[in-house]
Amino acid sequence: MSTVRSLQEDPQQLSVGPVFHPARILIVDDEAIVRDVLARKLVSLGHACESCENGMEALELLASGKFDLVLADVLISEIQGTTLLKEALRISPDIAVILVTSVVDIGVAVDSLKDGAYDFITKPFSLEEVSISVSRALEKRRLLLENQNYQRTLVERVASRTGQLKEALGVLEHTYHSTLVALSKALDSRDADSDGHSLRVTVYATKLARQLGMSEAQTKTIERGVLLHDIGKIGIPDALLRKREKLNPSEWQLMQRHPEIGYRILSSIKFLKGAAQLVLHHHEQFDGNGYPQKLKGSEIDSGARVFAIADALDDLTSDRPFQSAISFEAAIRKIENMSGAQLDPAYVQEFLKIPVSSWKTTREEVAATTRRSDFLRRASGKQK
Repeated sequence: MSTVRSLQEDPQQLSVGPVFHPARILIVDDEAIVRDVLARKLVSLGHACESCENGMEALELLASGKFDLVLADVLISEIQGTTLLKEALRISPDIAVILVTSVVDIGVAVDSLKDGAYDFITKPFSLEEVSISVSRALEKRRLLLENQNYQRTLVERVASRTGQLKEALGVLEHTYHSTLVALSKALDSRDADSDGHSLRVTVYATKLARQLGMSEAQTKTIERGVLLHDIGKIGIPDALLRKREKLNPSEWQLMQRHPEIGYRILSSIKFLKGAAQLVLHHHEQFDGNGYPQKLKGSEIDSGARVFAIADALDDLTSDRPFQSAISFEAAIRKIENMSGAQLDPAYVQEFLKIPVSSWKTTREEVAATTRRSDFLRRASGKQK
């Protein structure tokens, strides 16, 4: 029985849609006439064809050249079509495979489809049947390759956009940072003898936060909160801030309002909400004798407890209206004595592990710099 039916069919009746590009097809069959007929038909449809009569030769061709589709007889010599299917997909995972057989075996057909074959055609077949099967297999392959390319391009685009977003966020964060530093400088200028105070305390606090093992996010929040810890003094009269005499009770009561004023200002800004909590608590004391809420121990924001130590260090080593600066060695001894009263004892223990020379160097670097924002960005990114 002939393995090919209706060899002289009208090409117009065999149209199976447009050919998107010439496909390279490998025909594997031990019958020369079948190879010839299939090749002539597929070439007439615009494809480029090569053929061979056994599985070993087919594998050599697959390994040496790029094929889009393999049309193979299941019962070819040396290597059966089902084995050729697996090897072809191993060599070229994107290749489309159509198996042809003269033996109707549903089990073999099902297994072949499970193993990755696109179609399973039985002999005798019509050229129309083969043409349609080839066209559909190539179309499916084209769609799969387009999808893979889309997925790959999508990943590349996401990576590119992610990089652009990170860069934009970096610029935005730098802008925020520069704005906060400029604002802290403006706040310092309103207070008597406090120029540079916020910057120094910020650098001290970030150093201590890292010593405590706090995350980068926590450290950033502390940095922002310390820079703006006195923002509430916007609501305090300049005359009161610059007064060198001791404040009277009513003036002191007014001054004690600035943490709450600062909290109200910052809490409405999303990226400063964590910093706002530090601002609200920055005058609380570990033993409960601070203000405005007289909180104790862990009730106080952790960033505010870090701030309290950094602030004490700067206050003790800076000239103030009612006191002269003392040495770092003397200041550290005083801070150790304040442990458990004004200051968190666990945090003080970590503070004491940092060498005195490191605090001195930090102070000198702050004093030496003229570009405040650039210095803070560098200083907060390194730990001595």
